[in-house]
Amino acid sequence: MSTPSLLPQGPADEADMAEAIKVTQQQIGTLLVRARKSIAVRAASIHPDLKPMGFSAMMLLSRCGSMHQVKLAQQLDADKAVVSRLLKQLEELGLISRTADPTDGRAMIVELTPEAHERYESTQAGARQLLFDRLSQWDVVEVLRLAELLARLNEDLD
Repeated sequence: MSTPSLLPQGPADEADMAEAIKVTQQQIGTLLVRARKSIAVRAASIHPDLKPMGFSAMMLLSRCGSMHQVKLAQQLDADKAVVSRLLKQLEELGLISRTADPTDGRAMIVELTPEAHERYESTQAGARQLLFDRLSQWDVVEVLRLAELLARLNEDLD
């Protein structure tokens, strides 16, 4: 399916910018809904009881490696108590391990179990293949431009 060009036919004005932002917001919303669905499916493929927030925690741990429980809560932008309950669940599912920090016995270090890491990477490979199948139909310059624009948006949203 081809998307018609949304570019203004003449010089852009404030109304054109407002419309462009509206269309962009709608497209980001559509992308977020699809991403949430994808995360739910990928989480269920790791374990039927794994919820999307647990998958997000696994994603951070896979990307960043082991980390303090408090830092994980900050990265997830979630309350420490909520993350504590989440990690208890993940531990019961055999997806993470928690150990006391040898330098501070009160702090807990969280890491994925080897099996969880393997399962997570398997979902990543599937998602990457799906994205490859979709974007390989594009020109490589368009794909790189998309990556560049997404990076810029992510930086501006920080």
